[in-house]
Amino acid sequence: MSDHHAEGRYTTDTALRVKAIESLLIEKNLLDPKAIERIVDLYENKIGPRNGARVVAKAWTDPTYKKWLLEDGTKAIASLGYSGVQGEDMVVVENTATVHNVLVCTLCSCYPWPTLGLPPNWYKEAPYRSRVVIDPRGVLKEFGVSIPSGVEVRVWDSNADLRYMVLPMRPAGTEGMSEEQLADLVTRDSMIGVGFPATVASAA
Repeated sequence: MSDHHAEGRYTTDTALRVKAIESLLIEKNLLDPKAIERIVDLYENKIGPRNGARVVAKAWTDPTYKKWLLEDGTKAIASLGYSGVQGEDMVVVENTATVHNVLVCTLCSCYPWPTLGLPPNWYKEAPYRSRVVIDPRGVLKEFGVSIPSGVEVRVWDSNADLRYMVLPMRPAGTEGMSEEQLADLVTRDSMIGVGFPATVASAA
């Protein structure tokens, strides 16, 4: 499932109403569109998911940090300076050769903003929230993620008290890369579980 298809599929009337109100406020000079752009850029590119990518890259290169991250995600993530509202209590689940994890919030749209930034539209919408619990493999396939039958798929349901983050598997051929280079391979979707990190070839 491409980003365009996913975003469009789960757009709701609420999102359209918000856009209409935003346009009206801008038209009446009550809202500065540049201010909105700066806020969106802050959450999409600075607060996250770049923050989460750095957490993942450090876990890939530092076994001691990885162990800490899996045992106490909240403190390990906070040690890098990423904490705050919507990210006070974190659990990190690791993808392996035998287990693939995927995240959801079935009740609303709980999401770890300090590490992953703004939640994508599809994450907040009912079709994803209901279907990924019932048919996770089918939903993942729509995102272009095919999970072999021998790999267990685990769905983690975030809530008001607890947020989850996926530690994806490190791509092959990255042994000599720095943390910063590795962070460039980590995608938002790979930390939700509906995607994989970029490969060295695709990044190049």
